[in-house]
Amino acid sequence: MRIAFIGQKGIPAHFGGIERHVEELSTRLAAAGNEVFVYGRPWYLKGREDEINSRKYKGVNLVILPSIKSKHLDAISHTFISTIHALFQSYDVIHYHGVGPSLLAWLGRVFRPSTKVVTTFHCIDRKHQKWGFFSRLALRLGEWCACRFTHQTIVVSKTLHEYCSQTYECEAVYIPNGVCLPDLSQKNERAAVLKKFGLESNKYLLMVSRLVRHKGAHYLIEAFNQISADYPDYKLAIVGGSAFTDDYVKSLKAMAAGNPKIVFTGYENGENLRDLFVNSYAVVHPSESEGLPIAVLEAMSYGKIVLASDILENLEVIDGGYGLSFHNKDINDLALKLRYVLEGPQEITRIGLKGRDRVAVEYDWNDIVKKTIAVYQNLITEKENNGLKFVTKKA
Repeated sequence: MRIAFIGQKGIPAHFGGIERHVEELSTRLAAAGNEVFVYGRPWYLKGREDEINSRKYKGVNLVILPSIKSKHLDAISHTFISTIHALFQSYDVIHYHGVGPSLLAWLGRVFRPSTKVVTTFHCIDRKHQKWGFFSRLALRLGEWCACRFTHQTIVVSKTLHEYCSQTYECEAVYIPNGVCLPDLSQKNERAAVLKKFGLESNKYLLMVSRLVRHKGAHYLIEAFNQISADYPDYKLAIVGGSAFTDDYVKSLKAMAAGNPKIVFTGYENGENLRDLFVNSYAVVHPSESEGLPIAVLEAMSYGKIVLASDILENLEVIDGGYGLSFHNKDINDLALKLRYVLEGPQEITRIGLKGRDRVAVEYDWNDIVKKTIAVYQNLITEKENNGLKFVTKKA
């Protein structure tokens, strides 16, 4: 099969949950014998030339096209240019990622009727605080297009499956995000990244996320400021950077200015990110809105307990004794749960290992790839229907 991915910033991923999802999925599809094309944006891939050889990455073809690099136009401009390019490439499947890019999914249905159009609904993006009224309206329309204009909608969480069914009467296919189980036999407690940021193994809490308001870093900083004096040996490391949110990042650093135990590392990936995970004491994920958080799955894969906000998407992963939760947006409850985590190392270790066992079984990338290929093959082998379907997908 010839498969195109549109909507992501590009691969190899160095930040962004969708980008990690696309990298893991596309490289495995290529390894399975498919011809895969991932569209990317020049600014995202700048400085990554050492990882990109002749527009190829681990068997995946990279199609790098321009975008208008701004908060509101970056994604949609790149999606439009990529879609126009894709219409002339004889792909079997065009697979959009995210509800924003799915706003243009109809172009493939109208102008390339022989190509199957698929979208993955990663998150209800219109709930994110960074968007204004018109952006939220566009994202709501993108949801509708993702659920009604494509041949098949994929959702990454059971919560989103229910949302699509109730809101758009769309019978989506549930295929979750995945995680690669790392080898924990070697733990580098003197890793260069620890020395760089003044961290000690097993003596810091970790948050890994883009620094956008709905990820809740401000709640975590306030809660940590409440308790840090009582736990002088522990620090808080926040890994991630701006995503067109420079003012928010400045406000976070202002909140942390009086506490030298709070460390901002910026974006980290590869071995540095691995070392930060494996040497952390626990991972905190205070997000207000998610699809199915890869950062939580990744933390659990390292055997780390995750303390997460009690939104449904987080609970879907950690509920049942696989992690701990606090009341969403409740700084006092978060501070209370942080105390619990820091005072119970044996219980924390047990829960962390239990979580690792769970993600190994339920969120394995090899299973996810098989399910995705099955979606493609079922669509391609169906009797051709070249007309637009303006009816519900729900049986």
